[in-house]
Amino acid sequence: MSDTTASSFVRQELVPERPAPVKTTGFIGFLRTRLFNSPTNILITIVSLLLIYVIVVPALRFMLIDAVWTGTDRTACLPKNPGDVVGACWPFIQAKFSQFIYGFYPEPERWRVNLTFVLATILLVPLLIPRLPAKGLNALLFFAALPVVAFFLLRGGGLSGFGVSWTAALLSGFNDSIAEGGRKLATSGEATAVVGPLLWAIGKLLVLISTAMSWILLPLTWLRGTIQNSGSPVWADLAATAVIVSALLFWLTGSARTITTSLAVFVGIAAVIAIMGLDRGGLPEVDTRLWGGLLVTLVVSVVGIVASMPVGIALALGRRSTIPLIRIFSIAFIEFWRGVPLITVLFFATYMLPLFVPTGFTIDGLMRALIGIALFAGAYQAEVVRGGLAAVPRGQAEAASALGLSWAKTTALIVMPQALRHVIPGLVNSFIALFKDTSLVSIVALFDLLGQLRASFSDPVWSTPTTLFTGFAFTGIIYFVFCFGMSRYSLFVENRLNAHRRN
Repeated sequence: MSDTTASSFVRQELVPERPAPVKTTGFIGFLRTRLFNSPTNILITIVSLLLIYVIVVPALRFMLIDAVWTGTDRTACLPKNPGDVVGACWPFIQAKFSQFIYGFYPEPERWRVNLTFVLATILLVPLLIPRLPAKGLNALLFFAALPVVAFFLLRGGGLSGFGVSWTAALLSGFNDSIAEGGRKLATSGEATAVVGPLLWAIGKLLVLISTAMSWILLPLTWLRGTIQNSGSPVWADLAATAVIVSALLFWLTGSARTITTSLAVFVGIAAVIAIMGLDRGGLPEVDTRLWGGLLVTLVVSVVGIVASMPVGIALALGRRSTIPLIRIFSIAFIEFWRGVPLITVLFFATYMLPLFVPTGFTIDGLMRALIGIALFAGAYQAEVVRGGLAAVPRGQAEAASALGLSWAKTTALIVMPQALRHVIPGLVNSFIALFKDTSLVSIVALFDLLGQLRASFSDPVWSTPTTLFTGFAFTGIIYFVFCFGMSRYSLFVENRLNAHRRN
């Protein structure tokens, strides 16, 4: 047979691919391979469909189909005829919406809350997008500058001094507390027979220490008095603080760059003071007892989340420390705060914390709750971070030591990043739990979103059979949106940081 004849029986080009069978692709393939591929999956699918029909369908009918969308009072949400089905009363949400967001915050000043939300969003979104540059500056503005600006925006008020005055007042108050405690111990010792001499000696020692501290603090108190007697105490105090801090940084680091950075920070602080008029009394003060709604929920949850992380990291490192005093203190702190419920912590912070501060020093009610929540959450974060530290192989630290890195650099650059990457799900789970636990602050007279909702139920103008369910549905949607957003973003971060583990 010739070559020409043989080539006529050999295909010169590939056969085009045939489409996959319909039974294995598309919607039908998804049903066959995922939902009905085994008797167990068939049973689970049927039960799930029944649950969706029993739960989801009535919920959608209540919130959308049978809902009332317009009205001015409770009559719009009542059945017009016997047997009529009335769903969610959304006019109630519309009427109380501002109360759910701001609480009892004065209406003319609510622009301050809106501005705080806008600033937080503008600074937070670039932090969440990995591709955007200047993460260091953005983080500095969000974690350092924004809390101060937000405090003076929401709380109002101005400044009567700065770093020098604050430091002098704090140290003087602490010194006065030591002197007062010493005098009380000495007086008690004179009236006690058995251990009286010991108490008297301890009291006199404390008074002597307080007297010595008074002489040590004399230059600082003199500088404070000079600043307060000047024509512009805030600006004089700011300038003195800038000089002292810059000199200390240069003495510690020996680099002129730290002076430039320090002065730039103080220039930014001066700009904020001038723009907000903090040297002239600032904005009108709004007592935190008037705050409420979503404002309190976000303030408590964000402050608790941000403040609990450094506390948790410090406690986790302290629990693994080789210094017995630090390790015992960290263990005792963690076990104490994890051994009491959050309600007890809130009561302790609200009613007992003022007993432990110097005389004449007051702490705002919201600030007390924030301190208690930050310490409580920090104890839980410590155990989560400790689990991540335990997952990092010892060879990582040993290799860093072999390269000559100090313990601080090894921890900050080698060990801690790997540990936090391991425990991203646990950290975000704690954040979500803390966000939902903010509803407990209502027991100490702070009305968060859920507490504000309960307060609105007492309004007889909107008293209907469906008002209660509508309010809880609305708040449930808000909580779900925030918690689901945190959950999805944590998955994004986890997948991005664990790219080396993908199959």
